[in-house]
Amino acid sequence: MAAIGFYHLTRDSAETALPLLLDRTLASGERAVVRLRDAERLKVIDMALWQAPELFLPHGSAADAEAARHAEIQPIWLTVGADDNPAGARFLFLLDGVEASGFDGFERVFDLFDGNDDVQLASARARWTERRAAGHALSYFRQEGGRWLRGG
Repeated sequence: MAAIGFYHLTRDSAETALPLLLDRTLASGERAVVRLRDAERLKVIDMALWQAPELFLPHGSAADAEAARHAEIQPIWLTVGADDNPAGARFLFLLDGVEASGFDGFERVFDLFDGNDDVQLASARARWTERRAAGHALSYFRQEGGRWLRGG
């Protein structure tokens, strides 16, 4: 079973918070898959990763023909596909309420949601209940003063 962390964004957008979490992922020697709701959102996140201040976050997606030819060596893979994990990443990031069909092969799952959006908040609560019932180890983090605090 994957360990699933719910990341309640209250201060920063996903475009701001995600690069920092991915930087920590790469620093720990892990690879990541970031699942997004659609191709337009993928473009936004792609640009946010390239423009993250003082960070180098090499990544690719099937939308980039050159990156797709070398998908198996991409440390971060952006996708709208449910089972797209060409480099065998063990960390999965889900943004904006994107659902996952399963977590096979993933050690950790990061579920980032906008706590200022009532629809995303309600959806995150439903996912929490569903995943707890499925027996996953869950944790909750909320932004406070520029850092993540673990909650109950």
